[in-house]
Amino acid sequence: MFEYNTQQSNLILKEYGRNVQRLVKYIKTLEDREKRTRYAYTIIELMKQINPAMQNSPEYAQKLWDDLYIMSGFDLEVDSPYPMPEEEVLGRRPQRVDYNLYNIKYKHYGKNIELLIEEAIKLEDPQEKEQAIIQIGKLMKTFYSAYNSEVSDDKQILIDLRKLSGGKLDLNEELLNKGNLFDSQRNRSHHKNYQRKSGGKQRRRHN
Repeated sequence: MFEYNTQQSNLILKEYGRNVQRLVKYIKTLEDREKRTRYAYTIIELMKQINPAMQNSPEYAQKLWDDLYIMSGFDLEVDSPYPMPEEEVLGRRPQRVDYNLYNIKYKHYGKNIELLIEEAIKLEDPQEKEQAIIQIGKLMKTFYSAYNSEVSDDKQILIDLRKLSGGKLDLNEELLNKGNLFDSQRNRSHHKNYQRKSGGKQRRRHN
């Protein structure tokens, strides 16, 4: 499938190995942004499997995306949940972190979701804006499921999205009523596990 010289030069991040680096190089050649994004998420999952011990570290997900951008030579345009880091800041000493005075409306969604919403509001093309809303909704539902034990439905996610955007982002109710609009594979798995656990508890009550 891929044609690469096996005598490739030094790896940028050796901990991920040569094959991951080759995959990163490959997706840079894809012209379709949506396809690049799908492959990028697949590579992130591979990186998780290669370094499972890192999952307990803070800001783990953002570090994976930062590493992906580093391996791409800061030349990868995808729809990522995190912005591309600036190349010149990598060698700097960490700056003192000031106390966070930023007013985050929903802590379980985080500041990055609010930044994505700000960018989506600026979109002029209706179809492009609709796709942006759907992608943001999927991220919101994933974060909600990770933060809360109960499962949120799509309508609640859209209500939160409307509030966060000041009513500037919305979707057609008919599109929402088709069901599972904001579901990702992770969301569906979480929902099944939650139902299984809840069902087990109910059965024990009746016995």
